[in-house]
Amino acid sequence: MLEKGVWLNEPKVWNLTTDQLTVTTDEGSDFWQKTHYGFVHDSGHFFAQNITGDFTAQIHVKACYKSLYDQAGLMIRVDENTWIKAGIELSDGELMLGSVLTIGSSDWATGAFTGGDSGVWLRVTLVNGVMKIQWSDDGKRWPLLRLCNFPDVETYQVGPMCCSPITGGMNADFSAFSINPPLYKDLHDLS
Repeated sequence: MLEKGVWLNEPKVWNLTTDQLTVTTDEGSDFWQKTHYGFVHDSGHFFAQNITGDFTAQIHVKACYKSLYDQAGLMIRVDENTWIKAGIELSDGELMLGSVLTIGSSDWATGAFTGGDSGVWLRVTLVNGVMKIQWSDDGKRWPLLRLCNFPDVETYQVGPMCCSPITGGMNADFSAFSINPPLYKDLHDLS
């Protein structure tokens, strides 16, 4: 399904095969909007495809995080002021699992990543303007990462995202990407 993607901020180095997207991030790539830091960035790499209506999207992400704020994950976007990204980010020398919700300005929710070095699975389900983000280190057990409201619009851009705000040169591999009708599961159903 990755072959349907279109770049927002195409990186200089990337490769797409039938089942995997490999990216090397450019220096200064980031997504961030109008927080107390006072800056705006819309230069991150996002390989997007349009989806109409409610959905569940899932992806596996494995990256070699090297520098502060290197990040890779999944993004859902309406426009430059309305989006969410979730994944792994290097912060203070540790891999952190987190998300950034932007509706006019960005927030940041993060915690320690307790998974192994085989990467992370991410799953986003959006139904009637409510988004559930889950993560997994084995593709079988899916704890909740975030539950939030998200604008209920007709069409969303969905796909892998990665950024290197400081140095660039992070390698990220995205695989097993799918977009399907929404999974209607109970909030505490971890399957």
